[in-house]
Order: sequence, then C-alpha cells, then structure tokens
Amino acid sequence: MTPKATRNERLAQRMIKNLERRNFRAFYCPTAAEAVKMVSSLIPDGSSVTWGGSMTIREIGLTAALHKRKLKVLDRDQAANSDEVQRIYREAFSADYYLASTNAISEDGVLVNIDGNGNRVAAITFGPKHVIFVVGLNKVTQDVGSALARARSTASPTNAARFDVKTPCQVDGVCHNCNSSDCICNYIHFLRNSHPAGRHIVVLVGEELGY
Repeated sequence: MTPKATRNERLAQRMIKNLERRNFRAFYCPTAAEAVKMVSSLIPDGSSVTWGGSMTIREIGLTAALHKRKLKVLDRDQAANSDEVQRIYREAFSADYYLASTNAISEDGVLVNIDGNGNRVAAITFGPKHVIFVVGLNKVTQDVGSALARARSTASPTNAARFDVKTPCQVDGVCHNCNSSDCICNYIHFLRNSHPAGRHIVVLVGEELGY
C-alpha cells in the first residue's frame, strides 16, 4: 500500500467513526469502481432513485450503472424540457433513494452544501427515504469553517464556470460573496446529524472526485 493509500484508509476509518456518532451510515471504498458497486448494492431492485446535479456520480459511471438495473430512475438529464425537469425535482421528494455528493465535509463529519435553486439541499433535508452521498477524500477539510470556505471558494466558482453564469467569480475564480441575479450560492446547508438515524449514507472514496 502506498503512503497516500495508507493515509486515506486511516482518515476514512476515523471519519466513519465520526459519522456514525452523528447517526449516519458510512463506508469507505478505495476506488471509484468499488464505490459504484457499493452504492448499487445498497439500492434494492424495484426502488425509485434519482439524484441532484453532482458531477461525481456521473463521472464515476454510477448513474449509467443504475439505468441498467431494474429500478424506477428519475433522471433529469433525460428530461425533454424544463417542465419535465421541474416535475422530476418534485418527484424526488417521494423517491426511495436520492444520490448526491457534497461540496465539502469536515473531518468530524459535518457536510456543507451550497445551492442555487435549493432543490438538492431540500431533498437532502426532507423527503426521499434514503440519501446516499458519494464523496472523494479531496473534499475533506479540517473543520466546519474550512468546509464552508472550500464550498464557497473552490466548489462554487468551479460550478459557476460549468454553468456559464454571469457572476463575479466567473471573471477571476474568486468568491465575492455576491448578490448577482445569476448567483448559485443562494442556499447554504449544514448537515450535522442524520435524522432519522441511518437515513443518510456516506460513501467515502479514496480518489479525487468532483469539484
């Protein structure tokens, strides 16, 4: 095992203990391929499943793998128009499983997410029976303050570039705490504990994933 792999294993095991203290279920997968298998194993055939705008779950092939299963998949990426996207947003609240990543997670197990529309953080908070996060260890920070800083200064400007919105961070890659009409930082969400216990599942991955 390489030094990096050793460190990742030790960090992940510590975080799993911290997450379990917060009533999450938590797992560690050294690779993205193992994470796809892990998440798939957590979702029984016949379940309804949907997801937010996470690049992580798309890049690792998880969404494609779930389309091959005997599942009711609500996929906004395949929506025919904006009305259908809005319908899927709302149907997400009654799904059996909602998949996401996170913008940042502290070593002691607090997840920080920032949304423009709020559909993702709303579903994380209430509605779907289970929420599964797939989180690369590159998103781990020392504490909640640094997790918020990562979400605002790294994840949000990168996502702004992805969406090609007209925000100050598009110009120089720096968060300006703006009130732009195109701002994608309208809702800031801290997930401190899973409630009810076990509703939220975190799959940590020993690779750099997402933004």
